[in-house]
Amino acid sequence: MRAWAVEEPGPIQDAPLRRVERDTPEPGPGELLVRVLACGVCRTDLHVAEGDLPVHLPGVTPGHEIVGKVVAAGPGCLRGPGDRVGVAWLRGTCGACRFCRRGAENLCPYSVYTGWDAHGGYAEYALAVDAFSYTLPEGLDDVTAAPLLCAGIIGYRALRRAELPPGGRLGLWGFGGSAHLAAQIALAEGAEVYVPTRDPAARELALELGAVWAGDSFDTPPRPLDSAIIFAPAGELVPAALRCLDRGGTLAIAGIHLTDVPGLDYERHLFQERQVRSVTANTRADGEEFLRLAARLPVTATTHVYDLDAADRALRDLDAGAFTGAAVLVP
Repeated sequence: MRAWAVEEPGPIQDAPLRRVERDTPEPGPGELLVRVLACGVCRTDLHVAEGDLPVHLPGVTPGHEIVGKVVAAGPGCLRGPGDRVGVAWLRGTCGACRFCRRGAENLCPYSVYTGWDAHGGYAEYALAVDAFSYTLPEGLDDVTAAPLLCAGIIGYRALRRAELPPGGRLGLWGFGGSAHLAAQIALAEGAEVYVPTRDPAARELALELGAVWAGDSFDTPPRPLDSAIIFAPAGELVPAALRCLDRGGTLAIAGIHLTDVPGLDYERHLFQERQVRSVTANTRADGEEFLRLAARLPVTATTHVYDLDAADRALRDLDAGAFTGAAVLVP
């Protein structure tokens, strides 16, 4: 089968991804072999390729927003050939630690991840863990569904971590795959959305989706914010976002990687019970709840389709901010 591998992590301009031919894998107990129908291109894939995230599996195939058709199932699986499934970032947890037992499996110290600890969806076929795969609503087509499996789920968890009050004002920094999906949830729930972003095309998309204001990344929105989410991996945005929060406001940082945060001024950035919270992966319950909500509202991903053979170009375009919304690979 065709696949891409991170042979030597480094800057995306230095082509760390290589096209390879691999034997199609065989599913083991609890595993599904899926034919990849579509795979979203996530910024986490870029972090894996460039080495911002340490190597877990040498030569790993990235990709963790997989929509696939089951072609074979190992012993103990509930799903079987012909079923359509979604495969996301969280691939497995221990199920026994104190975090798993209290329903916080996203914090499991023994968790493993698709496209980091195991080969992912930048390929024609991929192995998935049945218990950590999602049944996708019928109304979601393959390409539209793919970005929902990470960008959507993480955006949803970040939105809940940001503790947006009913009818509140939400700021979104880094208006890409996750933010444009989280914005739709917030708007549907009655929030006002404000989008500071350096990208004119992203500002235009934000306004089209219903944001009440869009400006530059370091502009101050016209009204103080109740909640804010940073999706961009840029630590310098943390004080900028905190400066825009009203009293009691919450900032959620959604990235798995963040550059260094500049020094904060206590009175200006944190006093009056402003708080900063990180977002770590997601639970399966987050994913199931979000996918039901996305189908019902509906939430629509703005997508740009690339052939599987152009995966390296898709990542370069993501790094360059060459598109709004999300890129999706289609074999």
